[in-house]
Amino acid sequence: MPDTTQTSQLTLSKTRIQAGVWEGLLMADGVGPVQPQIEVIHLGKALDGVELKADGEMQNLWQLRVPIPAELLCDGVQTFAIRDARTGATLEHFTVVTGQPLEEDIRAEVDLLRAELDMLKKAFRRHCLEVLGR
Repeated sequence: MPDTTQTSQLTLSKTRIQAGVWEGLLMADGVGPVQPQIEVIHLGKALDGVELKADGEMQNLWQLRVPIPAELLCDGVQTFAIRDARTGATLEHFTVVTGQPLEEDIRAEVDLLRAELDMLKKAFRRHCLEVLGR
């Protein structure tokens, strides 16, 4: 099921990221045939190359393509905000996570979460046995 975020009269649904391009569908309710103005912001700067074209089958539906520039990808987490350029409202955002050090951090966090879950499972089972034993 796609992620959907609604702000004012624009609804943006992510469809996929493929070959370095974020893709989604933008629906504009009640704005007539006027094409929305969309901007994608990364670290306070607008990205170039954002494409918004009408879907030939439905009125008020556009296909959005956001190429992710390779020069913006580096170790860590990079967040991109997709906004309505007219109102400044954020319609959606996506993040790209890269890098070896981050991978190790995530693995360590997952190991900690597993240990806590095991502890909770044991405590819950012990509690259930105590309650049933009464």
